[in-house]
Amino acid sequence: MSAIADFEQDQGTVRFTGDLLLSRLGKLPERLDAIDGGVSRVDLGSVDRIDTVGAWVVHRFAARLNAPVEGLDDDNRALFEQVVKADEPVARPEGIRSPLIRVLGEVGDAVVGAGRTLLGLLGFLGATTLAMLAVIRHPRRFRFNAVVHEFETVGVSALAIIGLMSFLIGIVIAQQGAVQLRQFGAEVFTINLVGRLTLRELGVLMTAIMVAGRSGSAFAAQLGTMKLTEEIDAMRTIGVSPMEALVLPRTVAAVVLMPLLGFYSSLVAMVGGCLLAWISLGIPPVTFIARIREVVPITDLYVGLIKAPVFGAIIAIAGCFQGMQVEADAEQVGLRTTAAVVQGIFLVIVLDAFFAVFFTWVGWD
Repeated sequence: MSAIADFEQDQGTVRFTGDLLLSRLGKLPERLDAIDGGVSRVDLGSVDRIDTVGAWVVHRFAARLNAPVEGLDDDNRALFEQVVKADEPVARPEGIRSPLIRVLGEVGDAVVGAGRTLLGLLGFLGATTLAMLAVIRHPRRFRFNAVVHEFETVGVSALAIIGLMSFLIGIVIAQQGAVQLRQFGAEVFTINLVGRLTLRELGVLMTAIMVAGRSGSAFAAQLGTMKLTEEIDAMRTIGVSPMEALVLPRTVAAVVLMPLLGFYSSLVAMVGGCLLAWISLGIPPVTFIARIREVVPITDLYVGLIKAPVFGAIIAIAGCFQGMQVEADAEQVGLRTTAAVVQGIFLVIVLDAFFAVFFTWVGWD
């Protein structure tokens, strides 16, 4: 049975006995605080066992009286040295800063963080490209089954929610357009609005936002969990590249399926617009389809199909990048997953604005 911690004082030496464990300290800290001086040496040679709490009590007592600690064996000395090393003063904020300085500091931190994230994304894009080139040189390393699995995750499982969202968006566009155009007696141009807006912009953009929320977050959570469980480290140990085995299949699936999902979304949105035009404006579906063929140029379809794979690549890379950055604890998984969704949507909108300017400049307006 372990002995209760105790001490005896003899001619300037305080000699501890028993077990300096949290459960065996009793009133020892209070008794040590009552000693004001006359101590030149602390002897722990008779101590059987010691834990971090006991080491901290002895260290605080010896430091207060400026007395050396002696008599520790090798194991207990290592523990005691770690406790002494951890005894560092806590940094305190220097007064209250003005709100302006605090806001400027937060803005500066945000800018630096955004710059580092951008550099990290660019580096991750380069690593993904190198992995793609390596797979092209060695086609047998291409993981076809993993890509097909991600096809189901990214595409097939998303058809229902994307279809519903697109159908409702088509109805909203047609309804709002009809209300505004009715003031000028031009309700028929609602068809132009629905056709061009869904094929050129909203079909692909809203699909990208949905894929970022569904698949981008899933990529980050999956890879983040694998980082915490050290599965990715195990893959590297056995000679499997995580970029080729995990990142590349997800990126290929997103790039391939985004044009298909975008086209599907545009068609469903036009179905929703057609239904509202039929019910509210009295335009039959045959007239709606014929008008769509007349007023929507084929370049609008090309614009959507060109943007879609770029959006898919950005979403997949942002999700995988954030997942690979997970460290330390499970809280990081949630934070990185949120960051993946936010960054994916932000980059998609930025690139969409760039594409809008670019296609107008080349005459596809």
